[in-house]
Amino acid sequence: MKGFLLSFRSEFYKSRKTAGFWGAVILPLVISILAFLAFFTKSEKFAMAPAMTLWVQFSAVSLSSMGSLLLPMFTIFIAYSVNNVEHKADTWKTIFSLPISRWAVYSAKYFYALFLIFLCLTLFVVFTIAFGNFLSVLKPELKFNEYHMEAEIAQVYFKLFLSALGILSIQFLLSLLWSDFLKPMGLGFVATITGVILASNNWQYAYLFPYSHPIGALKTMIKTNKGKANDLVIDVFTQDVYVSVVISVVVFVLGYYIVQRRSVK
Repeated sequence: MKGFLLSFRSEFYKSRKTAGFWGAVILPLVISILAFLAFFTKSEKFAMAPAMTLWVQFSAVSLSSMGSLLLPMFTIFIAYSVNNVEHKADTWKTIFSLPISRWAVYSAKYFYALFLIFLCLTLFVVFTIAFGNFLSVLKPELKFNEYHMEAEIAQVYFKLFLSALGILSIQFLLSLLWSDFLKPMGLGFVATITGVILASNNWQYAYLFPYSHPIGALKTMIKTNKGKANDLVIDVFTQDVYVSVVISVVVFVLGYYIVQRRSVK
């Protein structure tokens, strides 16, 4: 455990000035500001909408972007950037020669990438709620303060987080084994486009393809015939989420055995 914590802390110090780390902060901030400006400048267009509808429309600006392309591509980039630090400095042999188990190094890198994705999606929740309530102060006609959707927004982003786990495990392993940019990023991009096409066309087996999971998670997020008629009930643990978690665990364990038996340059 001590080796894992040391490795995890080392990942933070190595990446705190990289695009991967700051992207996890800037991406949700920029998209949330754009949504804020859109509602602020066109407040008269939304003034007559009920409070719940306002929250749905406001949060949908960020969710529609993250669920289609941004989340898969961000996950791919994070997986690459965490391992690229070692590829770029050519320090893999040095790291694995330290008196820290290879398991601790491997798992710390993976969970640090996981942490960055979790941080990004958590900030989306925080900024969405904060900017929505701020709008009700600046524009009283936008009655965001009359309805509370904090729990539902958090559940949706948690579901998106779970839906990205399969992609992360696959891309993490690819970017660890391949030092160049084009192979893991190129394959990830092609797989993402394929996943979007499969999910958008409602292919019945799209839930088996990890890169379809983010958009699939949004399409299956509303639980039917549950709760009051004027409430949203989020269905977090759907079929696509379960498959994503299973794939992430299987590939994570498989990746460790591959790394353990292979000389990583």
